[in-house]
Amino acid sequence: MEVILKETIDTLGLEGDIVNVKPGYARNYLIPQQKAVPVNKASLSRLKKEQQAIAARREAEQKNAEQLAAKLEKTTITLCRKVGEEDRLFGSVGSKDIARELEACGIVIDRRSILLTEPIKSIGETVVSVKVGYQVTSPLTVQVVPEGADSNKEEENE
Repeated sequence: MEVILKETIDTLGLEGDIVNVKPGYARNYLIPQQKAVPVNKASLSRLKKEQQAIAARREAEQKNAEQLAAKLEKTTITLCRKVGEEDRLFGSVGSKDIARELEACGIVIDRRSILLTEPIKSIGETVVSVKVGYQVTSPLTVQVVPEGADSNKEEENE
């Protein structure tokens, strides 16, 4: 079944794209959630009228995603955690922890956008991918340090 997307969906395409999906997915999810409309003469004529507005929104979204990606690429966040023997963490660092720390830095990102293959379970520096827009990802450096290491560094500097 062909539908016109009313918003950008990561797995399907951009707003205004005409995509072919399974009928059940269109009828049960996309159309009731108002994420898409079925292709017919009326919807095609409406799409042609709105092409410029859609293109402007796409361009603005792309620009915002690129700006956020550049900001994230320069950012390094530091998380202090308790460690045990052989510098293994008690627990782990997940996407929720990273999102909370980014929010404290003034960057608001949904935790589901942080692409962690598995939680971070050791101290050190790790590069994590963050999805900032449609097909735009950015690397983010996450540094996990043992709890109390920051206070030692501050004492050395004084």
